[in-house]
Amino acid sequence: MARYAKEHKQVTRQRIIERAGHRFKRDGIDGSGISTLMSDAGLTNGAFYAHFASKDDLVATVVTEELRKQAAKYGTLRPGRQGLEDLIREYLAPEHRDHPGFGCPSAALLDEIGRCEGTTKDAYTDGTRAILDEIAARLVPEDPQSAHGKALGLVTMMVGTLQLSRALSDPKISDEVLEQGIENALTFMR
Repeated sequence: MARYAKEHKQVTRQRIIERAGHRFKRDGIDGSGISTLMSDAGLTNGAFYAHFASKDDLVATVVTEELRKQAAKYGTLRPGRQGLEDLIREYLAPEHRDHPGFGCPSAALLDEIGRCEGTTKDAYTDGTRAILDEIAARLVPEDPQSAHGKALGLVTMMVGTLQLSRALSDPKISDEVLEQGIENALTFMR
């Protein structure tokens, strides 16, 4: 019986993390109260503290999980630079722009993460480091450390492009931003 309870608690915790990740990316961290987050997970507010010490604890956990999933997805790409080109095109696609709840946590939450406490910033830093390492390894497999600066530039270019495209009310200009972003990122990558 105890084993079931432990497994059930872990499944419930994971459901909270997944739903909170979607909600945070869609409505923002500050725009997502505990009652809404718990309702999204099909639970009552009272159940929250059985899983997390505070909202900050949940935010740090969500950031860790979102970036871990993003980095793990790179393993499904084609090898090397071809996979990186696929990533750029997928990242800067209208579908990603139009559905922030299912997309990159950086493009959706960067300004709020910058205002978070140390635990969340630490989680974000660790996750970003893993993503940068993956991109650098694809840029220069024989010496990934030499490509760290280029990987950093590529990530900032992609995130900034996506953020700008989301902020524009004119769909034509927003699409142009994405198209130019792809062209710029591919040129920068070479």
